Amino acid sequence: MRLATRIALWAAVVVPLLVVGAGVLLLGLVTHDLRAAQDAELRGRAQAVLPNARTLLTADHQGRTQVEQNQHRKLLDAALDVGVLVEDASGATVSAGGPLPAATALPAPGAAALPTTVHSGGRSWRVLAAPVNGAQPGTLWVAAPASAANPQVDAVRNRIILVAAVAAPLSGLLAYGLARRATAPLSRLGRRAAALDPRAGAAGFGHRRSGVGEVDELAAALESALARYDEQAARTAQALETARSFSAAASHELRTPLMGLQTNLDVLAAHPQLPAADREEILADLRADHRRMLDLLTALRTLSRGDLVAEEAFGPVDLAEPVAAAAAELRRRQPELAVTLALEGEAAVFGWAAGLRILCDNLLLNAAVHGHLVGEPARIAVRLRRAGRVAVLTVDDEGPGIAPAERAAVFDRFHRRQGSPGSGLGLTLVAQQVALHRGTITVGEPPTGRGCRFEVQLPLVDPQAPTLPLPTRPAWFGPHR
Repeated sequence: MRLATRIALWAAVVVPLLVVGAGVLLLGLVTHDLRAAQDAELRGRAQAVLPNARTLLTADHQGRTQVEQNQHRKLLDAALDVGVLVEDASGATVSAGGPLPAATALPAPGAAALPTTVHSGGRSWRVLAAPVNGAQPGTLWVAAPASAANPQVDAVRNRIILVAAVAAPLSGLLAYGLARRATAPLSRLGRRAAALDPRAGAAGFGHRRSGVGEVDELAAALESALARYDEQAARTAQALETARSFSAAASHELRTPLMGLQTNLDVLAAHPQLPAADREEILADLRADHRRMLDLLTALRTLSRGDLVAEEAFGPVDLAEPVAAAAAELRRRQPELAVTLALEGEAAVFGWAAGLRILCDNLLLNAAVHGHLVGEPARIAVRLRRAGRVAVLTVDDEGPGIAPAERAAVFDRFHRRQGSPGSGLGLTLVAQQVALHRGTITVGEPPTGRGCRFEVQLPLVDPQAPTLPLPTRPAWFGPHR
């Protein structure tokens, strides 16, 4: 059932109930007012006929028949439409006229000093007893049927019923029209949402403010939900792209060592009597291919971890810790290297601790592999400093350097210099982590003019904005400059 119909039905039910409720209250007030008016009328009649009742009692006591008859007539003329009963001190009736209840139904005079309701002969009466003070005391009773106000009460009741009967359809129709008008922006919002192209996302929703707060709030909630859906869809597409890239790269890069393994194994199987020197050479090739495959799979797994890392894994990290740990690990593995480390204070960044360690390890390992001349040990200078609102990490070596035309390509996947023993993914991992941390990386020359310098800049933690959103696409995928 549509909202406008529901509102109309509720109005058609509630409005007549309100009318009836108000009518019941009004009917009670009208009945009270009519009874008060009738009581005032009884008091007025009593005061008007009280002198005649006093004269009538005196004439009755003195036996003056003619005077008594005259007073009796005056008494009835003054009473008009109410019943009048005059009793002497003994309770005997001296005069009676007009509509009266049975004498047995009358209460004690003291109990009727105020207008009182009595029942007699199936009817209700309002009676008032007024004492007659004079030479001959007595009691004056004034009575009127309580049903005298019933026609007016019935008229009010009938009008209330009529108003309630008319109010039901009219209120329903009026409420339906107003509800249709009020829910028109909601209907337009529903039609716009139904016609939305899923490929357009939040940008295609295009809601214009309607002036109705609830509708605008709902539209804002829909736009927010669509934006979250777009973000999730982008991340899903990124994950699919990463998975396809991973599988394609793995199959391509593993094909060469696997073919080499197969060839060497076939040679060993076909020539069991190979000389020891040839067998040892083949085994060395097998070990080299195995090591290359292991390094390649490890690098690909690390690359996929960076692609699919969740934002919850990020937090404040002092960049000096992974830099120092990477330098210590490189010295431990290759003690012949000359590694100098300069850490100039704390450099807190919003980062993924494991990813920053991957960045530092691969950056230093690249310098150790390529940053030396033939026959000379590698000399690596690592420096971490703060520059304004960024942390700057530089790694200098004294190798042959990288030509300016080739610097953009060194971050591409599987880019290897001729004769390089690596997998071609080390600097790709560095570029990936720099992009995930919203930083930049450049390739240049040290101040000495000899060798190569890699400079990484990462934003420091801002107390006003301590977090950074992850990129919605693999910004490191292409070449970095």
